[in-house]
Amino acid sequence: MSFKKLIEPLRNSLESKGFNEPLPLQKLILSKIKGGASMFVMAPKGSGKTTSIVLSVIQKLNGKAFEDAPRALIFVKDKQAALDLELEFNAFSRGTDLRVYCAYDEKNIDHQRDEIYDGVDVVIATPKRLNKIFYLNGINLNKLQMCIVEDAEFLFGNQNFAEVTRTPESIERCQYLVFGEHFDSRFERWQDGFMFNAQVVKFKG
Repeated sequence: MSFKKLIEPLRNSLESKGFNEPLPLQKLILSKIKGGASMFVMAPKGSGKTTSIVLSVIQKLNGKAFEDAPRALIFVKDKQAALDLELEFNAFSRGTDLRVYCAYDEKNIDHQRDEIYDGVDVVIATPKRLNKIFYLNGINLNKLQMCIVEDAEFLFGNQNFAEVTRTPESIERCQYLVFGEHFDSRFERWQDGFMFNAQVVKFKG
């Protein structure tokens, strides 16, 4: 997939940063993600996984705010990972009105619930905090179109795998994308459950 097929604000952002052609990994996965495929994407650092997430989400949501409930949810390791990813979204979402929000453990949960209630399009969250907000009826996942995990290696500690697994139990049809460096055998549980049609891409760079 070439960048020419992206919405205009994304093309403008990429051009301003000097990105004229997709990276090899992006050529392999962007069109599949755009087509709605659920995927496990395993690739080394520096191959363009994070940028692929940002481009895919902005493209899928057409760069436009819509109603109040989030349409994309991205699980990350911790507060710093959430803030770093938010910066990436800010860098590529110029010319759009998408509302990106970070939910992490170090912030007052009542404030987070109120801010999400005011309306967001993309939520970047740590697993435990997302589930706490959800069980306080602080986030509506009924409109979710994309559920994503960035740098998935963090899942296998501190109960994160179980926390993230709870989310599909609360939503209906959704596109699932898991990005990491290596395919862990524990992902087979997700393949047997909510990601049974998911493609597995192992990119060596």
